[in-house]
Amino acid sequence: MDGIPGPDEFRAEARRWLKGVAPPRSARQEWGSGDDSVAVFENRTEAEKREHTDRTRDWERTRYDQGWGALAWPPEYGGRELPVHYERLYRSEESAFDVPRRTEVFPVTQQLVAPAVRIWGTEEQRRRWLRPMLRTDELACQLFSETEAGSDLAAVRTRAVRDRDGWVLSGHKVWTSGARVATWGVAVCRTDPDVPKHAGITVFLVRMDAPGVTVRPIRQMTGGSSFNEVYLDDVFVPDADRLGPVGQGWRVTLTVLAAERLDSGVLGLDNADRALELARHLPRPLTGGEEQQAADLYVRTLVQRLTGLRVTSALAAGREPGAEASVGKLHATATMRATTDLVQQLLGPRLAADTGEWGTYAWTEHLLGAPGYRIAGGSDEIQRNILAERVLGLPKEPKGEGR
Repeated sequence: MDGIPGPDEFRAEARRWLKGVAPPRSARQEWGSGDDSVAVFENRTEAEKREHTDRTRDWERTRYDQGWGALAWPPEYGGRELPVHYERLYRSEESAFDVPRRTEVFPVTQQLVAPAVRIWGTEEQRRRWLRPMLRTDELACQLFSETEAGSDLAAVRTRAVRDRDGWVLSGHKVWTSGARVATWGVAVCRTDPDVPKHAGITVFLVRMDAPGVTVRPIRQMTGGSSFNEVYLDDVFVPDADRLGPVGQGWRVTLTVLAAERLDSGVLGLDNADRALELARHLPRPLTGGEEQQAADLYVRTLVQRLTGLRVTSALAAGREPGAEASVGKLHATATMRATTDLVQQLLGPRLAADTGEWGTYAWTEHLLGAPGYRIAGGSDEIQRNILAERVLGLPKEPKGEGR
């Protein structure tokens, strides 16, 4: 690959650049001091969320402007056209520096929505959206899930009806992360109710400040509200903001969903590592059962990291991961459950009672948040269906013949 640095050279180059623009992270903090948060979903106030979004956006703009953003994209979009897996190499170097932690709206914008615009957008749409999204001048959220559809995204009921040179959208979306800071929402809508459900879908980019768009935070068990309901009440969307052909929205949606599962190699690993540290610093000897649980969790983290490397290898080979991504997502949610099980065993009542002791009650944020990832990014049941049908070649079960 002429002009492309080798992985070691690239990582050294990234390290040099990072040293010039960001302070290094402190050496591993002393156990029992510092922030003990292990929240799975952010629990910031509205003001804190916007302040953190602004800081993260400033950092992403610095990366982009100095040639370290959009690494796999061609130069016309501000990138360097490096292999896709170089983004993972960069992130591994960046993790050693004190930079803002990206909330979900950033990878959704850069890694899910922007690639879908590149594939399905018109030339004018690419010119209008890609650079601003990659630089994070524009942020995007996913207006996908609906209460009635559950995990069957093709069963969406949000309607889009032709109106002069555009469309009028009416419906209700739920579980939308980042809706309060996003400038655009990618809305999956039903445009033809008289054809098979997968054929009657069209995708639109909706201005989140458009008349008729209402965002309502959803209070989570942890006390935060990183998710939202979004109501679309006769929202007018110009046809120029339709993404992909009319009736081909299911294919556009699959483009976004395929990208959503590729980061499972790191999902929940920080908390698993923290749980193992808790086991090492427990002020009493571990029981035999606790030792076995800790060893099991340690092995699970190794397997998850190896699965993540398989995804990276697939990208490096120029193919889109299939089974690797679904296996990785399933393994990540299992690791999160194993993390919860170990911490419950180690802490007992101290997990449920806020005594003020460092590293104890904070684990309720993990316990209450982790189950959400069995649904987010494609439910565990959907992942198993993908593996059964696409890897094992099993037929779909006919309707009405459930076991």
